[in-house]
Amino acid sequence: MTSLKGKTLFITGASRGIGKAIALRAAREGANIIIAAKTSEPDPRLPGTIHTAAREIHAAGGNALAVAVDIRHEQQVAHAVSLGVAEFGGIDILINNASAIGITSIPETSLKRYDLMMDINVRGTFVCSQLCLPHLRRSKNPHIMTLSPPIDLNAKWFVNHAAYTTSKYAMSLLVHGMASEFRKWGIGVNALWPRTVIATSALNVAQAGGSHYSRTPEIMADAAYEILTRDSRRITGNFFLDENVLRETGVTDFSKYLTVPGSEPTTDLFVDP
Repeated sequence: MTSLKGKTLFITGASRGIGKAIALRAAREGANIIIAAKTSEPDPRLPGTIHTAAREIHAAGGNALAVAVDIRHEQQVAHAVSLGVAEFGGIDILINNASAIGITSIPETSLKRYDLMMDINVRGTFVCSQLCLPHLRRSKNPHIMTLSPPIDLNAKWFVNHAAYTTSKYAMSLLVHGMASEFRKWGIGVNALWPRTVIATSALNVAQAGGSHYSRTPEIMADAAYEILTRDSRRITGNFFLDENVLRETGVTDFSKYLTVPGSEPTTDLFVDP
C-alpha cells in the first residue's frame, strides 16, 4: 500500500457526487486534485460547482485546481491537462468518472441523448485516457480508474435501456483494452462499480427522485482509495464492485454508508441481487 500524499489526480465530473467523494478521500492524505468538470456556475438541479468542490478539497487538506471542462471537446481536456501538469508537475491517477445517464427504451431515447451518452461516456473516457497517458507513463505508481460495470451480455441488462448499457459497456471495453496495452508501462487500469444504488444528484435527475434505499458516494471513494494505493503493476484489468473491495480489507459493517439508517439498499442496475 502507498500513500496518496503528493499524488496528482485528474478527476472528471469531480464537482459533485462520486467524483467529488473520491477527490475528498484523496485530499485527506494531501493529494492534488485537478477538478475537470462542466459546472462553473450553480445549477438549480445539480448542486455544486468546480469552485465549491475546490474549497472543500482545500478544507480537507488537499490542493485543488478547478478547470471548467466539457470532456466531449479534446481541446478543453488538453488545456486542463496542461494546466494541471504546470501546477502540480505531473499526473499520477486518472479517474474517468463523468458520465451521462439515459435509462430509457430505444423508442424513448432521443438521438440528442444517445449522442450525449456516447460522446461523454465513451469518447470522453478515450480522450481523457489518451491525453493523460504521456504523464501517467512518468509516474511511479500510475492508475486509470473508470466508473463502469462488469460486462454481462445477458439481454436483461439491455432491455429498456439499450443505449445507456451500450455506452457503459463500451467504457468497460476500453478498460479491458487499455489494461492490456498499458501493462508494459506499469499502468494499472481498472473499473469500479457500485453493488448498490448510490445517492447522487444525477440519479435524482435521471430517475425523478432517485432511490431512498441507497448508499452514499463515500463507499465508492473508500473502495477507490483501496485500489489506487496498491501497486499499479500488480493490479490491472479488474472489474471491481465497491462492496467486494472493502470486504477484502475486512469491512463487514456497511451501515455507515446508508442514506436511510436501517434500510436495505437497492441493488444497482448492472448487478444481480
